Amino acid sequence: MAIHTFAAIYIGSYEVSLKIFEISPKRKIKGINYVRSRIELGRDAYSKGSIGSELVEALCDTLEEFTGIMKEYRVDSYEAYAAAALRNVSNELFILDQIKIRTGLLVHVLSNSEHRFISYKSVAVQQEFEQMIGKGAAVVDVGGAGLQITIFSKGKAMTTQHLGLGAMRMQEQLAKKSNNLAQYELQIEELVEKEMKVFQAMYMGEVRVKYLIVIGDYIAEMAQKVGRDAGSNTVESAALIRFLEGLNKKNLEQISEELGLSNERDTLIVPYMMIFKCIARAMGAEKIWTPGVIISDGVAYDYAEKKKLCKASHDFEADVLSAARGLSARYMSYSPHIDALTRMSTLIFDTMKKIHGLGKRERLLLQVAAILHDCGKYISLANAHYCSYDIIMASEIIGLTHLEREIVANAVLYNTSPLPPYDELADRLGHEDYLTVAKLSAILRVSNAMDRSHKQKFKNVRAAIKGKELVITIETEDDIALEKALFDAKTTYFENIFCIKPVVKAKRIY
Repeated sequence: MAIHTFAAIYIGSYEVSLKIFEISPKRKIKGINYVRSRIELGRDAYSKGSIGSELVEALCDTLEEFTGIMKEYRVDSYEAYAAAALRNVSNELFILDQIKIRTGLLVHVLSNSEHRFISYKSVAVQQEFEQMIGKGAAVVDVGGAGLQITIFSKGKAMTTQHLGLGAMRMQEQLAKKSNNLAQYELQIEELVEKEMKVFQAMYMGEVRVKYLIVIGDYIAEMAQKVGRDAGSNTVESAALIRFLEGLNKKNLEQISEELGLSNERDTLIVPYMMIFKCIARAMGAEKIWTPGVIISDGVAYDYAEKKKLCKASHDFEADVLSAARGLSARYMSYSPHIDALTRMSTLIFDTMKKIHGLGKRERLLLQVAAILHDCGKYISLANAHYCSYDIIMASEIIGLTHLEREIVANAVLYNTSPLPPYDELADRLGHEDYLTVAKLSAILRVSNAMDRSHKQKFKNVRAAIKGKELVITIETEDDIALEKALFDAKTTYFENIFCIKPVVKAKRIY
């Protein structure tokens, strides 16, 4: 079997890394080299809003070295990603241009949704993951700019939330204003505990987690110090909390020595330590699992999956739908109508495969749009479609990129509102994305009209293409005058997009 050599480059808040993998059907994904370089881009990004020329120069020099290493390994392909440190700065485009000119590398700046999902993938493919989320788990991804918490209950994703509690961000905000290390630690602790109380009150409810799954620097070293077995990556939560509380009494050099860190002046260890302790205390999990993966592992898996070099071991689409249903329930959408609309819209989508030209991913987006189309009614019945758009765009849905959320939100918005010309949406949607919104919203409009009364009057619904008609055949015991009237009003938009006229043939049953 051919071995594919792949390189993952990641530009983070305080370091730049290169990890090289061998990907093959037999050996799966195997890391063969890992190089890290400390460049604290977040130092400027979070305090000044731009990155200075010295740091940009250091970044380009490092990436040039990485390209040399990639040539030595004869890398077949690569992905280069950057996160918040570049995403939030005013000179982002100029930095990316300099990187391209100096190194030839094309760097993609990840949205938070993309970043966290790729990082999450690195954990979800581990063997232990399915068993842990089945018993209740929280995946906590701690980085330099912020952290993401994703809650699982009975194997299903309930919610995912981003908190601006990154280690480097807090260091830049608090360290210089603190008189001593003890005060600095106390400030971090107070800040994290406050945010965690809000998170628990708003998003946890009655959910209890048995496992806390932590992604982040230093946590593996901490777990190994606490674990009874050498190299253990699962520890008792109470034991880790006691260990971290003991570190509070030591200075930076002593902490670094205790953890066996090569850099005894690494000031980021303090905010990381406090974040881990506060989250472990707040979550109340029995055990903490530190899988020891990094985002580069997720980048490699994501690449291999897209190129069909490996098969997914976890159902990521189920995560998307579960998270969407959790969001829908949060805003009290009417569940029977949601279920009926989802079934109807996917039936029409599947029947029209050869006509709409959309794929499996767009089918998933249609399902999410159907699930969330009514969530805005929680805020306003009169302006529900606008409110639904705002809710969707303001909410993290694990597994969807920012652009995919934009497509879903627009499909929901134009389910009831007229779709404007492309020029009016070109600032946030590409041409193909605009066409996808048009097609999904047309299917959603017709499907929604079939259950406008929210009474689920239809049984044994079937659909078929007959000539230039989409014939939807139903059985019903009820009067469907309202549905037929509204359905006929929605067909023009559908027909304009697909050149197919939807018609309903009803069979009355008694």
